[in-house]
Amino acid sequence: MINKRPKRRKSKDNPYTLKYIETQNIYIVSFKDYKGIIQDVEVSKEIFVSFDRFELDDIKELNEYDRHIEHSEIFEETLNNRIKDKIPSIEDEIIRKATFEELKLAIEQLPEIQKRRIKKYYFEDKTQQQIATEENVDIRAVQYTLNIALKKLKEILK
Repeated sequence: MINKRPKRRKSKDNPYTLKYIETQNIYIVSFKDYKGIIQDVEVSKEIFVSFDRFELDDIKELNEYDRHIEHSEIFEETLNNRIKDKIPSIEDEIIRKATFEELKLAIEQLPEIQKRRIKKYYFEDKTQQQIATEENVDIRAVQYTLNIALKKLKEILK
């Protein structure tokens, strides 16, 4: 009885298949010879394990290749599309500035405490705990204020 080994994907350069006959404790490496005829060669367990390890390493390389190497052709157009520091178009810049101005106006409409805490949290990068400590209040009060302020800002910016 041939032991069922898990089906593994193979590189096109891998010409062999491994088999283990459990009832006879025989390790076999199968391959096609130069005439295309399948040949079975009995090997020792050590050689079988070496072939198996090589096959696993080969699969690892195939997976690595699939995950990390780009498989498309690279043209000047695709490279230009990838530029990280793209110069924003005039339209994009106007929209960004308009959105920022709208946000500033919306924040100005908030009550003083909410406005102050929103500015500290989002623009000064302070943690809720730091704000609570500075203002000598419980952190839950800061969290509540920020949540209410965000709800109001969403309503204002609709």
